[in-house]
Amino acid sequence: MSRLDTMLDEATMSRLHWRVWLLSATGIMLDGFDFFIIGVATPLIAEDLGASPTEIGLVSSAAVVGAIFGAFGLGRLTDRIGRKLAFRLDLGLFVVFALLSGVAWSIPVLVAFRFILGVGVGADYPISASYVSEIAPARLRVRLLVGAFAFQAVGQVLGALVGLLILVTTESVGSWRLMLAFGAVPALLIVVLRRGVPESPRWLASQGQHEEAALVVGSFLGHPVDVAVLEEAEAEGSAPAASIRELFRSGLRRLTALTTIPWFLMDVATYGVGVFTPTILAALAIKGNGTFLSDDIASTQGAVVIDLFLIVGFALAIVLVTRFRHTSMQIVGFGLMAVGLAALAVSTGLPGGGDQHLLLVFGGFILFNVAMNAGPNSTTFLLPAEVFPTRVRATGHGVATAAGKFGAAVGVFLFPIVQADLGLPVLLLVVAGGCVVAAVVTAVARVGVGAADGVFAGQSPP
Repeated sequence: MSRLDTMLDEATMSRLHWRVWLLSATGIMLDGFDFFIIGVATPLIAEDLGASPTEIGLVSSAAVVGAIFGAFGLGRLTDRIGRKLAFRLDLGLFVVFALLSGVAWSIPVLVAFRFILGVGVGADYPISASYVSEIAPARLRVRLLVGAFAFQAVGQVLGALVGLLILVTTESVGSWRLMLAFGAVPALLIVVLRRGVPESPRWLASQGQHEEAALVVGSFLGHPVDVAVLEEAEAEGSAPAASIRELFRSGLRRLTALTTIPWFLMDVATYGVGVFTPTILAALAIKGNGTFLSDDIASTQGAVVIDLFLIVGFALAIVLVTRFRHTSMQIVGFGLMAVGLAALAVSTGLPGGGDQHLLLVFGGFILFNVAMNAGPNSTTFLLPAEVFPTRVRATGHGVATAAGKFGAAVGVFLFPIVQADLGLPVLLLVVAGGCVVAAVVTAVARVGVGAADGVFAGQSPP
């Protein structure tokens, strides 16, 4: 380990550390916000524009498809141009295309706008994860990474509250336009606040820019650092640029399997169930007891309560992540997610409105949300930043994120179509089966895997 690594790993958290962490976390928050707001908006879009189930699938999945390209392409670009520049540019796409989504005049145009918005969202995952992992002190690193990702749940709750407020205030089918455009407000604020953050000192050292790295390290430590102490990083600075092909060679192939396949299957469940939580609630617990708008408001209110347990799950993850093996948390979480989904499927066979029925519906949702965020939704984000070496960290995290977003696109696009064709119980059981497969893959792929470059020395093994 170089002197640079030692200084950063043993540093005390400063105001600059917290600033970088918070601005990384708030970028992830926007994904959570958009994640939920589109679920509230899609029934209104279908009613307002007369969209078919296939068109609603396209609208719902457009942003996550865009996120695949953003994570895959811009993750690698971040290893080439640095964290700072990418950190400032990616959310600019979110601002512009959130506003344009609010004025979209047709389904194809809305799909196109949301696709480009998703490119910015997807790019922020590898950028933020790499940035936080490279500046955080070793003793706090995994908790800071999970804490940053926990802002996804904050964004979901914010999206639920904003969607509900707009619905109640306007009582209009066209209110989906305000919902989608509102995301530009927090995004613009984050873009402004991200100006002036420094480059990652580890990335600077890996590029041979030792003088600038010394200045940045000094700003984190609160005292000047002699550039001579960074000379040990010279060899890494001469390394060639990262290649995606490297991730599939013998040395990294198992790491790539561990970080991509479970994330793909997890996001099929997370986004498929999460985006359509109001729709599932309407089908299981509301069942057309009033007008279209009153039912939509009621299901959104229920979703707000359920989504509060997403925060509970992340809080548990922050407590558990330094005590248990991360892949063990992932395996147990997938298993409990499957149990929650099975409970929802069983609830469809019980009489609506009864105590047993409501217990299964809300209990299934709560178990799913808590287990998801206490386990795989946290660990799939953490593991790529933990196991890949610095030189390919953003590239590896970008590929893993792209795999997850591809799963999200599959889940969101197919959910309304499969529900219409096969019914909700079958759909929920299929998704539960995917969670079981993800647990098995994690158990197999983790054999022999440890921290790749010592960055997480002293933390729980992956």
